[in-house]
Amino acid sequence: MSEPVTKLDLPMVDPLPEDIRKYFDICEEKLGLVPNVLKAYAFDMEKLRPFMAMYNELMLGDSGLSKLEREMIAVVVSSINNCWYCQVAHGAAVRALSGDPALGEAMVMNWRAAPLDARQTAMLVFSEQVAKASSETGEADRQALRDAGFSDRDIWDIAATVGFYSMSNRMASAVGMVPNPEYHAQAR
Repeated sequence: MSEPVTKLDLPMVDPLPEDIRKYFDICEEKLGLVPNVLKAYAFDMEKLRPFMAMYNELMLGDSGLSKLEREMIAVVVSSINNCWYCQVAHGAAVRALSGDPALGEAMVMNWRAAPLDARQTAMLVFSEQVAKASSETGEADRQALRDAGFSDRDIWDIAATVGFYSMSNRMASAVGMVPNPEYHAQAR
């Protein structure tokens, strides 16, 4: 019997629908695991499918943001929200994508201590602003991103990524989501 992935008694649908089983198999093949966040949502396909679709579009879809930059946003937002699951999972992704274990650690603990370029710094200052006080975000904040080389589409993608992780962090924390143990040792 597998360990619970949240503190709630919501077991995965069994058997999983074919499309979800295939998606989980791809995760296992590419990542070496099925992220517990997917297992947590798998008690209800009407919740899992839109979650997967939004994640795939934001984190894997076409964007002027690199995969690493999107993972950096996820880590910064998750650190602001003290989301244990996402700090562990996305910290591992930053380590893997950057090839720099120290960068992954700095991003989780204090992104401002990380060796970032001006573009990344501007992106994360904006991400932090939106995560902490989105209603206080104004044109000067967006212009700072434009000045750093971001397009308006990139600004949308940054804001959407911050919004997605703000929601996801709250869900993970509220239900006591447990990070996959494998994340702790990845890319070190």
